[in-house]
Amino acid sequence: MKFCVIGLGRFGYQLAVSLAENGMDVMAVDSNESIVSSIRDQVAHAIRMRVTDAESLYNIGVEEMDTVIVAMGENFAQTILITALLKKRLNIPYVIARAINDIHKDILTLIGADRVILPEKEIGIRLADSLSSPFTDLVRLTKDFAISQIIAPEKIIGKELGSLNLFDKYEVHCIGVKKNGKILSINDSYVIQKGDRLIFSGHKDKLEKIAKL
Repeated sequence: MKFCVIGLGRFGYQLAVSLAENGMDVMAVDSNESIVSSIRDQVAHAIRMRVTDAESLYNIGVEEMDTVIVAMGENFAQTILITALLKKRLNIPYVIARAINDIHKDILTLIGADRVILPEKEIGIRLADSLSSPFTDLVRLTKDFAISQIIAPEKIIGKELGSLNLFDKYEVHCIGVKKNGKILSINDSYVIQKGDRLIFSGHKDKLEKIAKL
């Protein structure tokens, strides 16, 4: 897939580098020459340009991208302009925009951004979840629904997964187990072992009941 990251602050820079490390074709764009020079060897294309209108976007070939991330956080007016141009003028399939507060998020959503992120807020929520919950890992899909990793409680060790009737009792699903750094799919005949890191999905309050077994 082809990605374009516009704005190479700390968030945009790390995003572009990480996408490239994951094997993606990445175009990184910023107006700062030193930043562009520092990322040049880490992404497929590094371009120094201040994006001000549709023509500047056409000049760098952004219409060929599958996903464009508008990663600027400080200049909100420019973020609005670029997001609108990408969706309304260039018809980019998927546009992600960075916001710095909930009001900005609402505005960017209204002008057509497919996804709006608030990095600082989202990181804060994840850290709070990890510090205040019994889970070794938790990823929220919505405010209430999550996928979590829980070390197998003592009460279910040695039992077949199917015999636990997890959904009937707790309204959660066990969708896998993590072993040796890899997540493996399991079925109802799997016998839970001591030290297993089980992967569950369900509403957060239901998952907490499983962790407290």
